[in-house]
Amino acid sequence: MSSIPEELSYTKEHEWIAGLEDGITVTVGITAYAAESLGDVVFVQLPEAGATVEAGDAVGEVESTKSVSDIYAPVSGEVIEVNQVVVDDPSLVNSDPYGDGWLFRVRVQDTPEDLLSAEEYATVTTADS
Repeated sequence: MSSIPEELSYTKEHEWIAGLEDGITVTVGITAYAAESLGDVVFVQLPEAGATVEAGDAVGEVESTKSVSDIYAPVSGEVIEVNQVVVDDPSLVNSDPYGDGWLFRVRVQDTPEDLLSAEEYATVTTADS
């Protein structure tokens, strides 16, 4: 399994969040663990820019050669940008999940208390294995 970047926050549903420390906007993606578990990603459906999302709600889908999986909003707020590059080339979710494979950005209104550190997320992936 890939390494888990220390600077990110995580959810038990395998999303990652970058930029939480500024408390204003965050970038959201799915983890390498999730991408590896899904297999080759062939389609990504993301929320539209301007949409309001609630933490824990399904806001999109990732379809792979193995299955379809929901994307959950890790925070509440307004979607301010979607990664059109990943919509056009969904394989980026597999090849660069923490870089060019990011999914969308949210202007944060509320952050849940149950976000995980890298160390805590590692225990989730170990339990799932």
